[in-house]
Amino acid sequence: MKVNKIMTLRLMISMILIVGLASCSKKSSSKNASRATGWNVDGKKASGAKKQIAGPGLVFVEGGTFTMGKVEDDVMHDWNNTPTQQHVQSFYMDETEVTNFMYLEYLDYLKKVFPPTEENYKNIYEGASPDTLVWRNRLGYNETMTNNYLRHPSYANYPVVGVNWIQAVEFSKWRTDRVNEALLEKNGYLKKNAKTEDVTAESSFSTETYLNSPTLTYGGNEEIVLKGGKGGKKAPKAGKDGKVTEPKNVYAQRSSGIILPEYRLPTEAEWEYAAAADVGQREYNIYKGQKKYPWSGSYTRSGKRQSKGDQLANFKQGNGDYGGIAGWSDDGADITNEVKKYPANDFGLYDMAGNVAEWVQDVYRPIIDNESNDFNYFRGNQYTKNKIGADGKVEIVTKENMKYDTLSNGRIIARNFPGQIAQVPVDEQETYLRQNFDKSDNINYRDGDKQSTRYYNFGSSESDGEKDKEEKIMYNSPKHNVTTDSLGKMVRKYDKSNKRTTLINDEVRVYKGGSWRDRAYWLDPAQRRYFPQDMATDYIGFRCAMSRVGPKADKGKSARN
Repeated sequence: MKVNKIMTLRLMISMILIVGLASCSKKSSSKNASRATGWNVDGKKASGAKKQIAGPGLVFVEGGTFTMGKVEDDVMHDWNNTPTQQHVQSFYMDETEVTNFMYLEYLDYLKKVFPPTEENYKNIYEGASPDTLVWRNRLGYNETMTNNYLRHPSYANYPVVGVNWIQAVEFSKWRTDRVNEALLEKNGYLKKNAKTEDVTAESSFSTETYLNSPTLTYGGNEEIVLKGGKGGKKAPKAGKDGKVTEPKNVYAQRSSGIILPEYRLPTEAEWEYAAAADVGQREYNIYKGQKKYPWSGSYTRSGKRQSKGDQLANFKQGNGDYGGIAGWSDDGADITNEVKKYPANDFGLYDMAGNVAEWVQDVYRPIIDNESNDFNYFRGNQYTKNKIGADGKVEIVTKENMKYDTLSNGRIIARNFPGQIAQVPVDEQETYLRQNFDKSDNINYRDGDKQSTRYYNFGSSESDGEKDKEEKIMYNSPKHNVTTDSLGKMVRKYDKSNKRTTLINDEVRVYKGGSWRDRAYWLDPAQRRYFPQDMATDYIGFRCAMSRVGPKADKGKSARN
């Protein structure tokens, strides 16, 4: 009995020691300790995991593998959508096309910040404005849309048209800055309401400027660009030695997890993947067939009891039939229609077929080169870097050095805006001994450059004359030239050569999806067409995308049942 009591006492003591040591171990491993060094990391939690939030207007599209370019019909015999296996990384995409109301926000901002009445900014607002004359037709009366479509409240939630590819890209950049500006204000890094009350052409916000040199944002106004986020205005406390140490990293950074990646146009692969939404007929890790349209089935009409016979998209149904007969408008529209009027696809995206076709990022080429790359495929990379001034600091664009581009149709568009960081092409400093890229402009990689032509001789010299270069180029397209003379008048020189064989060049961009003007043939997400990047139509709009950072999926695999 005595032995049992001694054994029990020893066991209790052992248990107390084990619990004590465990608690000491927990106390010694701080929540802020780095898993790499054991050091405390600036008072932050060691996990540091922060999930990316979806920007305004965006829905999540989980990436995956799909067959790009697979169509059921090719009556045009373009042979430009040969099926290829591609993988798309997860991303976010606008739930709907960009609407007139959204684009008018952009125009109102430009008009307020860069007044057209000032000489330095007179071309900014005009260059961003949609071409409302796209509605005119030689044998049609469409003046109502010409005068009202962009600005009348009845069309506020209709997709914007008359916007060329370059304008769509500039809108996306503007949207990036406005969204991040609001997020920084919400988190206490910018003065409240500065984005509306204090913004001027010389004092504005740029995301890249803030990340690279916060003190240059808003013209270096410390009353607007705050330190330390919420509560950052509090004076720093003195240490044990009585010295006051200014806090480090007082401005938001990428590591803060607040600033979102840029809004941009989706790539062709992203757009096609999101439109097809094959995820709606997935079983485990395979797709049960390929969709012809963004919805299931091989027909354009609804089979549901409540809407049986209604069209599932807004498109041209035949000669002179843009929306059915009076009293039974089976697609509810004749021109474009208000967004969200048709069912969303399996990713929750609206109008991925019909209404308006949409610009994507890619430069058009007749082939998709999956032999070179089958991950996040995109043709159009032009790598740039921040321009560094003589003082060793980034060079900020001002009203004196901002640049304008004169397009082939004569329209003048701002290339950059005051407050942004000037960009220059990457050079040999970045490309030296790299295998993944060797120059700034990669549009013509493996297609369109000298090495891609049938005339290229790997053993010949590089000293071809200018005439030979002109005759032996890959794409013999027209070359228009627009210049300004000494009096400021525009001089247009159109290429009238009868030797041109194609319209394909480095300035034509892909647009996807059918529109209110198109037959059902073009509703197939895999169909592809191209249009000059500086021209606009009454049937091409756009929507924005945003890259996903972090995990591929929001949740794990779902069970079969």
